Amino acid sequence: MIQTASMVLRNGTRLLSAAIGDGASRDARILMAHMMGVETDRLTVELSRMITPTQVSQFEHMIKRRAMSEPISHITGKRAFWKHDFKVSADVLDPRPETETLVELALTGAAPETILDLGTGSGCILLSLLGEFPDAQGVGTDLSDAALQVAHQNAVRLNLSNRVTFQTANWFDGVAGRFNLIVSNPPYITAKEMESLSTDVRDFEPHLALTPGGDGLAAYRSIASELAGFMAPDGRALFEIGYLQGKDVVDIFSAAGFGAVSLHKDLGGQDRVVAVSGPKNR
Repeated sequence: MIQTASMVLRNGTRLLSAAIGDGASRDARILMAHMMGVETDRLTVELSRMITPTQVSQFEHMIKRRAMSEPISHITGKRAFWKHDFKVSADVLDPRPETETLVELALTGAAPETILDLGTGSGCILLSLLGEFPDAQGVGTDLSDAALQVAHQNAVRLNLSNRVTFQTANWFDGVAGRFNLIVSNPPYITAKEMESLSTDVRDFEPHLALTPGGDGLAAYRSIASELAGFMAPDGRALFEIGYLQGKDVVDIFSAAGFGAVSLHKDLGGQDRVVAVSGPKNR
């Protein structure tokens, strides 16, 4: 039986609402728009279209996946960040709006010639910055080869592959040179916080990118111990943090001897980024 998109969307919304409650209508609309190949904000004018049984099956399969708490981005294969849609998968952390705070802060300084992204994941931070700084070259590192494959695919899609190099590394291991701008959104969720994460995060996103275990600060300690050797004399470094970690992360970089360490809030008023600049204290 041929049905309109509106009829199928209504049925899908009802099924999804029973599974996840709040947000079902929004999620069903996103999935319907993705299946139909239209922008979500144009879906309303497309709902009178007749869709085929094959399309109905595709939509129902996506609804079932979402009902099992699989993230929307994993189903559609993309997530919006800064000015672009980035390819994502279960191998990378989903880009989040609060991470754009780091990009905004990077744009307040002098244009860098070289950018290093530690734990690049999907490459969303590094590639967004390269898009804003057309004369810059970038290096992205990650422990996960699968994540680096996603980052490379995003670089190709954004026509930035000629200005970026990706390499497998544990933070600075194997990295050469000094950089004007160093950025990172490292794993920082504590072991205790992992227990209370929503199912779509805890069960579907890579734990390697979410938590180092313990107090969540291990990555900052490791990076702080080596950072000075990779910063250019005029260099800056920006690190995303958990909203309760501001003082602890500032203390870590201050104790490592850096002269200028500052804390910055996101649009929601939560501590979100620690900035490090200036030479180490002598």
